[in-house]
Amino acid sequence: MLIIQNLTYIHPDKELLFKNINLTVNRHDKIALIGNNGTGKSTLLKIAAGIFAPTDGQVYTDNSLYYLPQIFGQYNHLTVAQALKIESKLHALNEILDGNMTEANLALLNDDWTIEERCAEALRYWQLENLDLSQKMETLSGGQKTKIFLAGIFIHQPELVLLDEPSNHLDTSARKLLYDFIRFTSSALLVVSHDRTLLNLLDLVYELSKFGISVYGGNYDFYATQKEIENQALLHNVKSKEKELHKAGEKERETLERQQKLNARGKKQHKKEGMPKIMMNKLKNDAQKTTSRLKDAHTEKINVISQALNELKNELSDIDRMKLDFDNSMLHKGKILICADNINFGYGNRLLWEESLSFRLSSGERIALKGLNGSGKTTLIKIILGEIEPVSGKIYRAGSQAIYIDQDYSLISNQFTVYEQSQQFNRATLQEHEIKTRLNRFLFAKDDWEKPCEILSGGEKMRLMLCCLTLNHRPPDIIILDEPTNNLDIQNIEILINAISDYQGTLIVVSHDEYFLKKINAEREICL
Repeated sequence: MLIIQNLTYIHPDKELLFKNINLTVNRHDKIALIGNNGTGKSTLLKIAAGIFAPTDGQVYTDNSLYYLPQIFGQYNHLTVAQALKIESKLHALNEILDGNMTEANLALLNDDWTIEERCAEALRYWQLENLDLSQKMETLSGGQKTKIFLAGIFIHQPELVLLDEPSNHLDTSARKLLYDFIRFTSSALLVVSHDRTLLNLLDLVYELSKFGISVYGGNYDFYATQKEIENQALLHNVKSKEKELHKAGEKERETLERQQKLNARGKKQHKKEGMPKIMMNKLKNDAQKTTSRLKDAHTEKINVISQALNELKNELSDIDRMKLDFDNSMLHKGKILICADNINFGYGNRLLWEESLSFRLSSGERIALKGLNGSGKTTLIKIILGEIEPVSGKIYRAGSQAIYIDQDYSLISNQFTVYEQSQQFNRATLQEHEIKTRLNRFLFAKDDWEKPCEILSGGEKMRLMLCCLTLNHRPPDIIILDEPTNNLDIQNIEILINAISDYQGTLIVVSHDEYFLKKINAEREICL
């Protein structure tokens, strides 16, 4: 169905993305394609879809194929029908029904007499029954755009579907529809996703890394178990190699000390025997050469072991290095930070929420803010932050310090370099070397410090944002995360979970990712 052989892709700037990739998707396969940010998952899907051309290698497909992109901005100028590539067929059908049965119209329709019915059925399934196909894509929300392209699968009925982060922007009810589609479709699937629930509905996991593609014969939970076994074996190898390096160092010292003692004993003996000076010098040179050879041999062995150890360590996860090491002494657990009493928002007589909201936010709580797309989650966040006021009801704010981190990490300014951005948050007036030490801890090495923020990936921006939070002189009382996992790969989601695990302030999270909410211990919900 899809065969990729010896595929290589080099960016226009000559940077190698991946090399000699081999991948096969058979009929009815349901495959997860996972890997860290930057390994080339989305690029690989685009090559398979024929959007990008490979630098080298072959792509074979003999079936109808449908591609759902991760980003939809390039379709904003199109109507829904144009984005779905059905406008000409619908126009031809309407022309024929009006009596204009030309060869051109018949060719465009290609005997697809049920196109209108499939469109209506698809839009109804994805909760878009009131959508006008002539509506411009730019007028729609991210969730609506995703659902439109998912509806396109039902309309085109392909045998192979390529999905790039299909659950992004979807609310809880739409995600359930997506999961049902994954379960029951007869189409073959190749899916890039960080959604654990979705990944566990797939039968195979293909992991893309700098080493190529590794195949795991099970869903994501099976993959995670296998990876844990591999990681434990890797840790064992690291420890064994560290012991080997320590022993090699001790052996080198013992050998050199023994040789030096032999040389000193021989020199003393030769002096005692009255050996000529010229012979003494020759023996001295021979002894120095022997010592040098021994030292070179041991140095070479130590270098080989050290290199092997570094290679093993490079395969270890960086997750545990990154934590929000705040001084939490200023956070008073249980203190009332926000108290809302029958608040609502709207314009004129039209209120946003059918029932006014009443709630309290206390220091140390972890709260999930839930609601369908368009239910007013962003408005409520602005009210909590004090950016807008409710039109009815009362709200008390304790003057707490809050920070809002949206899914695009907008607090990161594209105009700055990584180091300059960190300086913007340096409220604690740390010295340059201290800031760079923090950056290094969040995986920004020396070569990254002058990198412009505009070229950072979602995962890199997340890590930089976390690093910046540690540069403040005091921790924020409230951290609000808005769909924090949307632009992150699985590894960076784990990094985020681990980094905020010890934060003792109030955490408010807008997310439809149940796995993430569970891992951060969201203890209660505010539902809109």
